[in-house]
Amino acid sequence: MQGANLSAVTEFILIGFSTFPHLQLMFFLLFLLMYLFTLLGNVLIMTTIWSERSLHTPMYLFLCALSISEVFYTFAVIPRMLADLLSTDHSISFTACASQMFFSFMFGFTHSFLLTVMGYDRYVAICHPLRYNVLMSPRGCACLVAWSWVGGSVMGLVVTSAIFQLTFCGSNVIHHFVCHVLPLLKLACGDNVSTVAMGVVLVCITALLGCCLLILLSYAFIVATILRIPSAEGRHKAFSTCASHLTVVVVHYSFASVIYLKPKIPQSLEGDTLMGITYTVLTPFLSPIIFSLRNKELKNAMKKTFLSMLYPEKM
Repeated sequence: MQGANLSAVTEFILIGFSTFPHLQLMFFLLFLLMYLFTLLGNVLIMTTIWSERSLHTPMYLFLCALSISEVFYTFAVIPRMLADLLSTDHSISFTACASQMFFSFMFGFTHSFLLTVMGYDRYVAICHPLRYNVLMSPRGCACLVAWSWVGGSVMGLVVTSAIFQLTFCGSNVIHHFVCHVLPLLKLACGDNVSTVAMGVVLVCITALLGCCLLILLSYAFIVATILRIPSAEGRHKAFSTCASHLTVVVVHYSFASVIYLKPKIPQSLEGDTLMGITYTVLTPFLSPIIFSLRNKELKNAMKKTFLSMLYPEKM
């Protein structure tokens, strides 16, 4: 392109929901309720783990950290999305777009790393129970959580800096409801766009697949160990400690693969929007439900905490 034809972009316009003009109010109410429920569920999980001494174990420490990352992730994406559903002005500044991308990737990958750490925790608990207190010491657990957050921050910084060092020219319309990588790459111009695109996609897929493979490896050893337990009751008890984590992993990576591993075929704006909703709204909504329903110990403790919040004088 000729330099004279380039014009610097100072803001973007998000048009993800523009193809659903008559459904925007319904979407707003639905997503608002899901967002509030997500916040309530995660805050209740964090409060319960904090207040119940019986839950002060590595498994629940990691779950608490997971809930924190989920709250921050949804806060980085959903409030802006809700505002756009009610507003006619869908513009977002260059800086705000970069910030949204950084925090969404940071907390999103922190979530993936924490799920991997939780898989390792279950592996140690079931396959090496006699060494559990040594391998999962308070200091070791704190380091695993800290490195998960550091890893998420590095991923967010790498992806965001790579995308926003590109030159954006011509159209500033983002065909999505958030500042996502692929729609922004379509607006970039220059000789290095394809190189940056390949690098960013490769980094994201490598990180996700790396986490996924580590979790699969952990569960391969877990299943092999559980099958060697002689009693059916023992096998059921061992597997029940993994059920909620495994379910969340399946949901998380199923929807993530839809976003990052979808075929390179022309996709409608409606299709991109609906696929984006599954990962940004539906997955965080399902996570606290799965953990609270599939974990009997946590479910009973959450019920006790919730009732104490409603009727403090009776507790």
